[in-house]
Amino acid sequence: MPNPEVPWPAPPPSRRSFLALSGLTALSVSLTAACGGDDSGGKPAAGGKVTFAWWNIATTEPGKSLFPQISSAFTAAHPDITIKTTSLENEAFKSKLTATTSSGKLPDVFQTWGGGVLQQQVDAGLVEDLTDAFGWSSDLTPVSLQAYQFEGRTYGVPYDVGMVGFWYNKKLFAKAGITAPPATWAELLEDVRKLKAAGITPIALAGKEKWPGHYYWAYLAMRVAGLPALQQAATTKDFTGAGFVQAGAHLKELVDLQPFQTAFLGAGYATPGGQAATMGNGKAAMELMGQWGPSVQKDAGADLGADLGFFPFPTVDGGVGQVTEVFGGGGGFALRKGAPKEALDFLKFFVLENQSKLLASNGYLPVVKGAESQLADPNRKVVADSLVKATGFQLFLDQAYPPAVGQEVNDSVADLIAGKKTPEQVTKSITEAAKGA
Repeated sequence: MPNPEVPWPAPPPSRRSFLALSGLTALSVSLTAACGGDDSGGKPAAGGKVTFAWWNIATTEPGKSLFPQISSAFTAAHPDITIKTTSLENEAFKSKLTATTSSGKLPDVFQTWGGGVLQQQVDAGLVEDLTDAFGWSSDLTPVSLQAYQFEGRTYGVPYDVGMVGFWYNKKLFAKAGITAPPATWAELLEDVRKLKAAGITPIALAGKEKWPGHYYWAYLAMRVAGLPALQQAATTKDFTGAGFVQAGAHLKELVDLQPFQTAFLGAGYATPGGQAATMGNGKAAMELMGQWGPSVQKDAGADLGADLGFFPFPTVDGGVGQVTEVFGGGGGFALRKGAPKEALDFLKFFVLENQSKLLASNGYLPVVKGAESQLADPNRKVVADSLVKATGFQLFLDQAYPPAVGQEVNDSVADLIAGKKTPEQVTKSITEAAKGA
C-alpha cells in the first residue's frame, strides 16, 4: 500500500487564497441534487447516465489490483454509471491535487487523509458536507472518522485506519540477545546498543523523505508532554514548551547512537534500497511505520513472514503520556462540492460491501465496527486491538496541522536527525511556522 502521509511536495495555497476560491463553488449543487458538470467529471449524460472521476493512490499492491476490481463490480451492478479512475503515486497525487485545488476545482471523489489539508479545502467551500447524507457512518468506528470531522460535521469516508508503531525482525532481535520488545525509551536505546554490538543495523529510516522521521518526534512529544499538550500547542501555536524540547533531546539520544542504515539521509521509503526494502530484506531490525508497513516491505523488498513482529511506541520514564495513546491515521475519500449522489453510493459499496476484501488483502485495517474479528494475521490483530483499546488518538502532525506547519515539523525534525538543528531550534521553527500560518 502506498504510504499515506508523505508531506506535500509543494506548499498548497494559503488559507486566504483558499477562501478566495470559495466563491467559485457558491452556485454548485448539493450532493442530493442533480450532478454537476465540470472537467473533473460528474457529468450527466443522455438517458440519465452519470460519469464521475475518482482519484486514488493505489499504485502498489494490494490496492493496484483490488481498487479496479471493486470499481468494476460497482459499475457492473450499475450500468448507467461510469467511473473515470486516475491512480497516482503519492507524491504525484498530492502535487496534482494541489494544482487542481488552486484552480478551484477538485475531482468528484479524491483521496484524503483529513486533518489540516482537508480543513482548508472545506473552509474554501470546495468539499461536500456528507453529514446528512452519510447515514451509515454509524456503522464505522469513531476513531476512523475522527480525521474527517470538523465542528461536528463529516467531510470524508474512511476505508483504512491504523497507527504507527515499531515493526521488528524477531530473528535479529534474538541474535542480539533481546528476549522481549522494549517497553520504555531507555530499554529501546539499550536494545539499539545490543543490536549494534551484534553487528546488526538497528533501524531503517528514509531520511530523504523526511516524514518518517517526524514520527519519532511526534511520539516522543506525546509520551513526554502528553496528548493534551500537543492539542493545546495546535491552538496556542506555541511548541516551545519544555516537553517538546525534551522530545527532541530524547530523539537526539537515539541519533547519537547512529542506529540507522548507511546513507539513510539519502534513502527513500518505498524505493529500491530504501527504508521498506531494507527492513523487508532483513538488513535492519526495526522500522517505525504505520499499518501499511508489511505490505510495502513485501512490495519493495521481501516478506519477513513469521519473523515480523509489532510493538507500540515505548513510554518515556517521567513522561505523562500513556502507551494507549496512539499516533497514526488512515486513508479516506472526500467528495467535491456538487459531486453526484452516486459517488457516495460508490463509497458505501467500497467500504461496507467490500470490507472483507480490503481486510483479506492484508493491506488495510478495519473501519467497520466489529470487523477486526476477521483479521487472521497476528500483527495486524495487535494493531487493530490497540486502536480499539486506545485512550487517545493523534493524527499525523503533517496532516493534522495546516500544510505549512506540518511541512516545518518534517523539515525541522529532519534537520535534528541530520545534526543541523538543536531540540530548541526545532521547537522555535515549528512555532514560527504555526504563528505565520
